[in-house]
Amino acid sequence: QLQLVESGGGLVQPGGSLRLSCTASGRTLSSSAIGWFRQAPGKEREGVSCISSSGSMTSYADSVKGRFTISRDNAKNTVSLQMNSLKPEDTAVYYCAAGRWYSLNPGRYDYWGQGTQVTVSS
Repeated sequence: QLQLVESGGGLVQPGGSLRLSCTASGRTLSSSAIGWFRQAPGKEREGVSCISSSGSMTSYADSVKGRFTISRDNAKNTVSLQMNSLKPEDTAVYYCAAGRWYSLNPGRYDYWGQGTQVTVSS
């Protein structure tokens, strides 16, 4: 059974940066596409970024393009999300998920982590 654990969340001022990590256990991540999603209070879960199993293809939500970068290290069974120029509207619980096809649609993913809180505030 694949288990995912997110880390790296926290409180940051507007304009700051955070790096989220998604670490897998139970089996290798190398055959899975990985997506990052977020959910703010009272809002639906939305896709932030995703990466194919090989890492050759990535996709980003328009709201984070140019600010966030997704990457993966299959040897370390880890996927990272570098978040720069953070804005208050980026505040949410961030989740990573694993599935067969890379997509910003949360319904395409089978395994989910518990989430990590990101708060952008002065």
